Amino acid sequence: MKNFDLTQVSALVVEKHHPMRSMLRGILRELGLKKVDDVASTESGFEEFNKKEPDIVLVDWALNFDGIGLLNKIRTDTNSSNPFVPVIMVTAHSEVDRVIEARDAGMTEYLAKPESAKKLYQRISSIVDSKRQFIRIAEFFGPDRRRKILGHAGDDRRGNSNGSKYAAEG
Repeated sequence: MKNFDLTQVSALVVEKHHPMRSMLRGILRELGLKKVDDVASTESGFEEFNKKEPDIVLVDWALNFDGIGLLNKIRTDTNSSNPFVPVIMVTAHSEVDRVIEARDAGMTEYLAKPESAKKLYQRISSIVDSKRQFIRIAEFFGPDRRRKILGHAGDDRRGNSNGSKYAAEG
């Protein structure tokens, strides 16, 4: 695994529980991030996101804490300061259907609690190491969900001249 200098990276932690916010903030600072802000609600999360314009957002997703709603606002709200910002969904729910729901809502990475410094660093490294293009289609806007680029030797069956039916952005 590569080592990245994260001293210039800023983060926003949107987490309901104070001890978890404190722990995430501490881990991020230990990883080298100098600028880490945090809030306790998704409503203040969107305000703080637009005010601080962080490089990475960590969002909790739990019962009575609509992390998916915040992710949707970040990606699609006309007042969003950066719909392309990497968002790491941090949740105690690691069921496949929840991961798929978060992926389909446009999250960049998924981190199941309990998190560790190593797991969080791996997610951030993945973001830094492989900037994924964003895709916009009628029912989805977010980072390209495909992790591997696979070669294709068959006929081009897609709709436009560049071989893709999706509009890549970012």
